[in-house]
Amino acid sequence: MNTQTTTEFAPILVADIGGTNARFALITDFNAQTNQFVIEHNLTFPSADFGSLESAINQYFSQISFPKPSRACLAVAGPIKAGQVHLTNLGWHFNVADLKAEFSFEQLEVINDFAAFAYAAPYLDDSQNMAVKAGQADENANIAVMGPGTGFGAACLVRTSQGSAVLSCEAGHISLAAVTELDRLLITELKKQVNHVSVETVFSGPGIAHLYRAMAAVKGVEAKNLDAAQISELATTGQCEVCYATLNQFCDWIGSVAGDLALTFGALGGVFIGGGILPRMQQRLLSSRFVERFADKGIMSQYTSQIPVTLVTQDNIPFIGAAACLHVNSNA
Repeated sequence: MNTQTTTEFAPILVADIGGTNARFALITDFNAQTNQFVIEHNLTFPSADFGSLESAINQYFSQISFPKPSRACLAVAGPIKAGQVHLTNLGWHFNVADLKAEFSFEQLEVINDFAAFAYAAPYLDDSQNMAVKAGQADENANIAVMGPGTGFGAACLVRTSQGSAVLSCEAGHISLAAVTELDRLLITELKKQVNHVSVETVFSGPGIAHLYRAMAAVKGVEAKNLDAAQISELATTGQCEVCYATLNQFCDWIGSVAGDLALTFGALGGVFIGGGILPRMQQRLLSSRFVERFADKGIMSQYTSQIPVTLVTQDNIPFIGAAACLHVNSNA
């Protein structure tokens, strides 16, 4: 398959299937000079308008005037087990082999959204993203991706001389470690809210509210009933000291978590942070202790110090990752 030239590129149907939207596009080419995929015919549908993924795909094909592609890769916000995909909040369930047969795809891959992020990492455009920590990436070494959003996701792009593959994981459910005295006090308070204080307990949308309540208790202030958006608004406008401290601590502490995952994955190829939360607090992240806490790993501090960290703000990451999944595997 390595004989493909850009003129022979077989188009790929790519999709980003989430609880709110089902987004589709066609990858019509890959530019080896710029290392970029060409994304066209990008359409978004409300997921709730459809009773199944099959009907959403049919709707997409009915709206584009382009020959139906023979290969597809779908990024889904949910687990894939033994070829079965359940998108519980939509009530969608499908079997990968059945879907492949129904649309006569020669090649079909279904990956989760953080696996797509990992596949996308080598194809990102530096100019569209933000360097959080300088470093020297080893282009043959593993890459870690992670990010707080609805939950906390992470994955690793494992790169060897034989090729690359994505390692998916459940890093959001690792026990959250305390590094500073404030961390320890906060974990004591968080344990009063939840039985298991995991990374996701704090580093997610709902987690910001958990952290705010713990911070209020540590500071001896009565917590109000605030959600993440309200906490962020009050912190930004300077109306709530506890909210301000909460978001600062969020940015500091996630540095330690990112450093832990960089060590776990051996991510000398770099760490990429995405998700829906941190791109909205870029300046706070840059002025936080993130870099200091990322690198502060005892005898391995020199190792973590050389790893670059990028905040990903570029659009269409699931599309790029879905395309890369097939591109990498067809050119291996």
